[in-house]
Amino acid sequence: MTDTLFPPSGSGSPGSPSSESPKSNVPEFSVGELALSLKRTLEDQYGRVRVRGELSRVSIAGSGHMYSSLKDDQAVIDAVCWKGTLGRLPVKPEEGLEVICTGRISSYPKSSKYQLVIESMELAGEGALLKMLEERKKKLAAEGLFAEDRKKPLPYLPNVIGVVTSPTGAVIRDILHRLDERFPRHVLVWPVLVQGDGAAAQISAAIQGFDAIEPGGPVPRPDLLIVARGGGSLEDLMAFNEENVVRAIASCRIPVISAVGHETDTSLSDYAADKRAPTPTGAAEIAVPRRPDLMGFVMDLQHRLYAAINRNLSEYRHRLEAQSGKLGNPQRLLEVKQQNLDALTDKLDATYKHGLQDRRLRLQQLSSALVDPKYLIRQSQERLAARAERLNTAGQNLLKRPQDRLESLSRLLDTLSFKSVLKRGYAVVRNADGDVITDKDQAMECASLEIEFKDDQKIEVAPLSSPPPSKPTKSSKKPGGSDKQKSLF
Repeated sequence: MTDTLFPPSGSGSPGSPSSESPKSNVPEFSVGELALSLKRTLEDQYGRVRVRGELSRVSIAGSGHMYSSLKDDQAVIDAVCWKGTLGRLPVKPEEGLEVICTGRISSYPKSSKYQLVIESMELAGEGALLKMLEERKKKLAAEGLFAEDRKKPLPYLPNVIGVVTSPTGAVIRDILHRLDERFPRHVLVWPVLVQGDGAAAQISAAIQGFDAIEPGGPVPRPDLLIVARGGGSLEDLMAFNEENVVRAIASCRIPVISAVGHETDTSLSDYAADKRAPTPTGAAEIAVPRRPDLMGFVMDLQHRLYAAINRNLSEYRHRLEAQSGKLGNPQRLLEVKQQNLDALTDKLDATYKHGLQDRRLRLQQLSSALVDPKYLIRQSQERLAARAERLNTAGQNLLKRPQDRLESLSRLLDTLSFKSVLKRGYAVVRNADGDVITDKDQAMECASLEIEFKDDQKIEVAPLSSPPPSKPTKSSKKPGGSDKQKSLF
């Protein structure tokens, strides 16, 4: 079906009348109408297509949609994969991956570009798949996930074994059967899908779930994990090549045995695991030893231990007999030792008595040289009394001299004191501050004066502001009158 956007304007020549107004036959479109018309034409014409090319410029937007391009040596076409479809793709889009995409052709009107809306994606042949696996292997190896020094040793005889596999296939039956034959153990099975959509997520979740079990809980923690799957094509084993599965195995704290496919099959999980088994049955053989072989080995060790003990006992017995022949009769040796003990005892008694006698004599000599303590004490008391009497006499003499000196100075103080002068009819004049007034000018400047007589008698007077009147004569005195002194000046 072909849509004609511009119908023919007629069969006339340019010079004919019909060509005089060609614009009248051309339909007029708005930009939006033209873009939508082109979009419908592309979607109707290419409703469903399969395109093979190499993924380029792969980016995941914040909305979860993927935007990329498909290219070959001749052209490039934009591609988009919506979020709901992207999560269901069996192949994880990666830069440089050659794929076959199925979808429809559409356009984005706002940028005038056509694009492929991807609805499904598959790898373009086994060569592209192997190339992708090789690049992924190099990437994970560069991160150290396949390093030998990080691989953990397997337990010799695990008590609990965890198995991550399909619950319905022959793999789990082969593993359980071989474990029962060799050495029955407690087995925990975590059922998962081993191929198809969602298989990788279930496998990684199972490994992380086993690793999250705490010791001593209601569910026993496995001592060893077996990740197993039967044989199949490269596409069937792709779940064990996914990054999330490889990283889950590498980060698991429990030792992991990878048993994916047959002996010739190799997956990235084999490189990340602590041990690779050629088959799931081989994984069971690696996980536990054969019980009869172990019992035979233990019995052999037991026989060897008994033989070694008997051999050592026999050797020690012969050695003891050889050494005992060199020894004398213990009874005779004991008799000699008893005699020596008796002799040493007698010698010790004599030495003790002699030493005790010597010390007694020495004590008597020292005692005779000693003086009676009471006599010494009495002599000391007499000497002490004589010294005390001399000290008393000397002390009294020392005290008498200062006393005589003090009495002499006291008499001299009384003689020289102004109190003695006051007793002879004199007086002391002081101002209000208690300072002694010695001349008239000082007295005239004071507001009040204090006069002290003998026996501490004191009076206060006011000084005259003008010179005192002349002294009256005896004839001027009135008979019977009294002269009352008002001022000293």
